[in-house]
Amino acid sequence: METKQLGNTGVSVSAIGLGGMPMSISNRPSESQSIEVIHRALDLGITFIDTADSYCLDESDKHHNERLIYTALGSYKADVSHVVVATKGGLMRPHGNWVRNGNPKHLRQTIRESFQALGGSKPIDVWQYHAPDPKYTIEESLAPVKEAVEAGLVRFVGVSNFSVEQIKQARDVVDIVSVQNQYSPWERQPEIDGVLKYCEQEGLTFLPWSPFGGSRRHQNLQDIPAIAQLAQQKGVSVYSIVLAWLRSKSPAILPIPGASKVSSIEDSVQALNLQLSEAEVQKIDQAT
Repeated sequence: METKQLGNTGVSVSAIGLGGMPMSISNRPSESQSIEVIHRALDLGITFIDTADSYCLDESDKHHNERLIYTALGSYKADVSHVVVATKGGLMRPHGNWVRNGNPKHLRQTIRESFQALGGSKPIDVWQYHAPDPKYTIEESLAPVKEAVEAGLVRFVGVSNFSVEQIKQARDVVDIVSVQNQYSPWERQPEIDGVLKYCEQEGLTFLPWSPFGGSRRHQNLQDIPAIAQLAQQKGVSVYSIVLAWLRSKSPAILPIPGASKVSSIEDSVQALNLQLSEAEVQKIDQAT
């Protein structure tokens, strides 16, 4: 498995990760199927798993995905000490909706709950502030995160859905190793808002969420001729083409495609063997 450094940490992780969200939201698979997916990802050499306290059905189901991942790691038959689990906090799920909550008191509590959900025996590998809440300053929201690092509850910190200016503000409070923003053929904002370039310059890992466009759009990738034609020519899926396209965009990028089937994560890993030429990348750029 190809690896890359996580931010400036000196820690190496797989060059592609596993996104846990599909295993815990609506229409989720059985727990046994999800564990099989996680185990297969580990078999393939994946050592970076992305989750969140809000990957669940609603508030009564909070931390579902974290507990699932902990269970899967605990039942795996080989060493998992090198696996990095990155979780997030700062979104609530009332009635299944997604609502920002940057209240320092809430974040302090959910970090402790995530710590317990992930086993409670070692620091959370990476804790990411899921989305800035305009009701609170970034300094206010990240104060309990800095406390958690100092208390040994969190090892590394990342941010999600942040602008360059917000990332800079966050770095004034606590060291940041990663940025997780939306990036797909339909959502190319990181290319033009400076976030991707900033991550490259500062040695931060960029984690593109929803790389296939999310549940509503992922099936439409076949309708983008440039992507469909390349997939046919190379004998791979349209998903592999998209992941290879993302990886070609910046050395800072570490894709974290979600999976709820073994076949999905097996397909995603195939993208690591796929190299797109500059002309092929431009063809996709122009089409999207």
